[in-house]
Formats: sequence, structure tokens, C-alpha cells
Amino acid sequence: MFKNLRAKLGKPASVKVTPWMLWLGFLGLLLLSALVTGILVFWQGLWITNLTDLVPWGLWITIDLSSIALSAGAFSLCAGVYLIGLKRYQPIARTATFVGLIGYTMAMLALVLDIGRPDRFWHAVVYWNMHSLMWEVTMCVVLYLTVLVFEAMPVFAGFEWFRARWPKIAGKMEHLHYYAPILAILGLGLSSLHQSSLGAMYGVIKARPFWFKPEMSVLFMFSALVGGIALTLFASMLASRLTPKAKVNDALIERVAGFLAWLLIGYFYFRAWDTFAQTYTYDPGRTEGLHLVTSGVLSFNFWIGEMLLGILIPMVLLLYNKTRQHRFWRMMALFLVAAGVVAYRWDTNLVGSLVVVSYLPGAAISYTSYRPSLVEWLTGFGVIAYGLLAFSLGVKYLRVVDHTLVSQEHETVDVKAGEVVTV
Repeated sequence: MFKNLRAKLGKPASVKVTPWMLWLGFLGLLLLSALVTGILVFWQGLWITNLTDLVPWGLWITIDLSSIALSAGAFSLCAGVYLIGLKRYQPIARTATFVGLIGYTMAMLALVLDIGRPDRFWHAVVYWNMHSLMWEVTMCVVLYLTVLVFEAMPVFAGFEWFRARWPKIAGKMEHLHYYAPILAILGLGLSSLHQSSLGAMYGVIKARPFWFKPEMSVLFMFSALVGGIALTLFASMLASRLTPKAKVNDALIERVAGFLAWLLIGYFYFRAWDTFAQTYTYDPGRTEGLHLVTSGVLSFNFWIGEMLLGILIPMVLLLYNKTRQHRFWRMMALFLVAAGVVAYRWDTNLVGSLVVVSYLPGAAISYTSYRPSLVEWLTGFGVIAYGLLAFSLGVKYLRVVDHTLVSQEHETVDVKAGEVVTV
């Protein structure tokens, strides 16, 4: 009897574990741990973190600042395509838009953890405080995220499951592509305001002398430009190496990487000038902060992470034709640029808090320390895992990295030839 039953049922199907399943499982574990620790933060408050009154902005704000900076490829590349008329780079701008949407939602997740009272996130939208830079930054985030959603709708409309069930809605979402120039103008204005205002927010805090300087807006804008473009190009190349779902035009990426090399020269000048101009005179608090960056606890991060690996080496690799045209060295340079921008945001965010300036007569300048707690690390890794998962799903199901797609002007990319061919 049992033999007959087994014969009818047959052998159980074996489940083949693929690299894709392992990747999803790894990200799922990070997201689950972040969910648990995030609930603990909401339930017990920020006291379970290592944030203090002296260091109120720590790991979460660094993730927020880095996500915003690495999302800047959306407004810069879309402006080049739809405003300047560089239509051949439209496939890269499409990827940058999706990366920008992911980055801004990552930033909002980090902010929800950091503000302490996430139930009041809507207050800035309802209760306007037009004298506050933080209010201006909040409004730019909300408005630009809305623009990114509209810009990314044609991408979501390409999801085959969605198109098969709601073809009319998908068609209307695709039609938004015709308003791309208008959205690019709005995105350029809002994102430029946001990127520069993030630096200005630090630059007006007089109680933190290391931050209190006018060039912060320029540095934040410059670092966002190089970091956003670098991450978009690196993510596109990496995806094409890992899955056949991603198809890239290497010639287009190589041209944008060459432009990025010249941007790095300007960024290197401003970053070096901002740092070493502080040696001209002694300024209480600022000079001590410079000591932390150049010869203190953050010196390795500054000299190696930012200046050497984050700017100088990738600048040389991308300026030199042979290394720029070599895919491995180009990918390495792009990754280093993005990592260098993260290092810059970490250094800038942290050093202003570690130097404690007392305004009592005769009080000496002191130092504090900060190490993220386990709760901060787990939730932070969860935010990063969300970004990786969203991009992975976008590559697999939404073709966000596909340079063979036909553009609005009936142009398509010949991947083998590496050129734009009119059809």
C-alpha cells in the first residue's frame, strides 16, 4: 500500500540553492535584525544608543548624509540628458534615477531612527519654520523624493507582472517619460538646494567652530556630484558582471568616467584648501578639530580613506586612458570615489562633535569620544541592506541597468559596438 502511494506521489522535488537565494537570505537576515533593533529604539528611546548631548549626530546621520550624497547622480545626469541635450547618456540617467530614489528612501529611514519621535515626522511639513535650515532641508527632501517617484514611474511600469494585470495604469506611468525635462528642472533645483543646504546647516552652527565656515555648502555639493556619478557607474558595471539581466554600454560609461576624473580635480582642490587653510592661524575649537583630522583619531580616515584612496588614486586611474578603458581599474576607481565620499561625510559629521568648546571664562577645550552601539550598527546595516535589496530587485525585474532600451527619440544602444545607433 505504502509502496503504491510513494509511486503515485513520486520523489520530492529537490530545491536548488542559487547564489540569488543566498544573497536574498543574507539581506533578509540583516533586515530582520534591523527590524528587531529598530523596534527597541522606538520602544525604549535613544538612550540605548551611544548618542549623547555632545555627540547627537552619529552613525545614522552619517548614513543619511552618505545616502543623499551617493544619490546625486540622479539630478546631475538627468540634467545633462534632458536639459543640456546629451541624449546618448539617457540609459545611465535611468539607472541614476532609480539609485537616487533608493538613496533618498534610505536617508529617510535613517532619519526616522534618529529623530527620536518618529510619530512627529510630519510636523515640519505642517508647521513651517522658514528661519530654520533644517526645515528647508526637510522640505527639499520631501519635494525631491516626490519628483524622484514621478521620474521612476516609467521604470516601474516596465515590470511585466504589473503590466500584464494593469496595462492602462502602466501605460499612464510610462507616459510620464514625456514630462522628463520638466521633472529634470524641478529635480535640479530641489536637489541642488538640498545638497548645498546640508552643508550650510553645518556651516551656520557657530557653537561648533570646525563646522562654522561658508565653504561647507560648496564641499557638500562637490562631494555629492562626484560620489553620485561614481556610484551609478560602479553599480551599473558591477550588475553587468553579476547577472545577464544587466546590459551596459561600456563606451558610454567610460566617457562619463572621464568627465568624473576632471570633477575629482576640482573636488581635490576644494577639499585640500578647506583643510589646510585652517593652519594659517589659531582658532579655538577649529584648530583642535584640524588636529583630530590630520594627526588624531581620524587621521587614517582622512589621509588614506579620503585623500589617497578616495581622490588621488582614482583621479589618476580615470585620467590615464589605459586604466580608464580597462574595466577592472575603472570599477576600482569608481568604488574608491564613492567610498571616499562616505569617509568625508563621516569625518565632517564626527569631528565637529568631538571637540567640546566651553564658553565659560577660563574653561579649557576638551575632547569627547563616540563609538556606535550594537543597536546603531544593526539598524544601520539594515538600512544599507534595504538599499542593496531594492537595487538587486530593480536589476532583476525592472531592467534598471539596461542600455539596450529604446529611448524617447527612437535611439537604441548597440552594446557590442558601444555606440548609439539610430533606428
